[in-house]
Amino acid sequence: MMPGQLIVDRYELGERLGVGGMSTVQVALDRRLERYVAVKLLAEHLADDPQFVSRFRREALAAARLVHPNVVQVFDFGLDEASGRHYIVMEVVRGRSGAELLREEGRLILSEAVDLVTQACAGLAYAHRNGVVHRDVKPGNLLRSDDGVVKLADFGIAKALSAEESSITQVGSVLGTASYLAPEQARGEDAGPQADLYALGVVSYQLLSGRLPYEAASLTELALKQQREAPAFLHELDPTIPEALSLAVDRALALDASDRFADAESMSRAITEGAQGIADPTALTRAVAPGTEATRVVSRTEPRTAIAGAGFPTTGAARQPRAPRQPRSGTGQHVPAPVPVPARVSRRERKAQAAHAAAIAKQARRRRKGRLRRTVGTFFVLVLLAAGGAGAVIATSSDSTAVNLRKITGDGVNNVARSIGDFINANTR
Repeated sequence: MMPGQLIVDRYELGERLGVGGMSTVQVALDRRLERYVAVKLLAEHLADDPQFVSRFRREALAAARLVHPNVVQVFDFGLDEASGRHYIVMEVVRGRSGAELLREEGRLILSEAVDLVTQACAGLAYAHRNGVVHRDVKPGNLLRSDDGVVKLADFGIAKALSAEESSITQVGSVLGTASYLAPEQARGEDAGPQADLYALGVVSYQLLSGRLPYEAASLTELALKQQREAPAFLHELDPTIPEALSLAVDRALALDASDRFADAESMSRAITEGAQGIADPTALTRAVAPGTEATRVVSRTEPRTAIAGAGFPTTGAARQPRAPRQPRSGTGQHVPAPVPVPARVSRRERKAQAAHAAAIAKQARRRRKGRLRRTVGTFFVLVLLAAGGAGAVIATSSDSTAVNLRKITGDGVNNVARSIGDFINANTR
């Protein structure tokens, strides 16, 4: 609508603040209260679509119940009969959105990024306590005013947890901007408060690094990458980012909702302390294949150096490579992990092992040689007995391999033969 036009004979429209696929936002003067407001107008071509009208109305109802410094306040909503336009009247925020900040600066300095994220956490915590899930957290919906206050805007696809859901909010509908969708949202499942925390984790990652954790051209590609890949740690991309902060953001991006923060307050605390280099034990869960030491939780009393032994890198310490996420089959079951590669053995250890094996082999050869010489001597005696028709009494000594013979006759031959047989059985296999 053109500047100067009136909505319900009260709101005089002014400059355009933004435009989207569903609506347009313009500054307006509230003639009755003599203050400036922001008026969101539903697009004309959607006015006859009951689903979009329902979503537009739901945004107004969801946001109107939230009165908090970090949430854009809604004052009024309705239908302008003269123009046939549905509208929502909100407080006007003079400043820039997170999307504009990224577009102009590429990335934010650490203190600015942390301030923006923690204020957004405060707004989400309040919304969640009041039973409202935003479901479309992204930089464009985080508005930072000129005085530094960050406000969460656009509850267009919000869901009231206690309210009856319309068909557009039921399980199976994928809503939200693709790059910021939690894995459960990308799969078309219902989304709870942890989905908002995941989206804010993506925003945090982007504000600090200037890039998204997952670059995908489609929703399907995004879902596959979330299942099969783990994004690089922020401190690997930029060593100036504290590792504790990197790990806190990493937990917000956990594959399973139960592995993320319990609530927005916990995430805010971990982000704040992480920026100061304080590692919160509850934030030290890496989204990697299960069954590794990297998933061990370090107690609050455990020294900082112990974190490296648990798979969490510390400054100046030897860091283990990041384990990728374990691919999943279509049934949702984990694919068996690959067989681990044996650790490399040093040259000194290999030489010691070879020398030990050689010594054992040498002793075995000596034993076999001794048995062979005794056996050969025994068979030689048997040959003499067969040739001369006489027996032999065999005398052996542990200190000598010599064979001594003396002539015998009569029944003694059978006894000697049995002794020889016993001797052969005892000294051969």
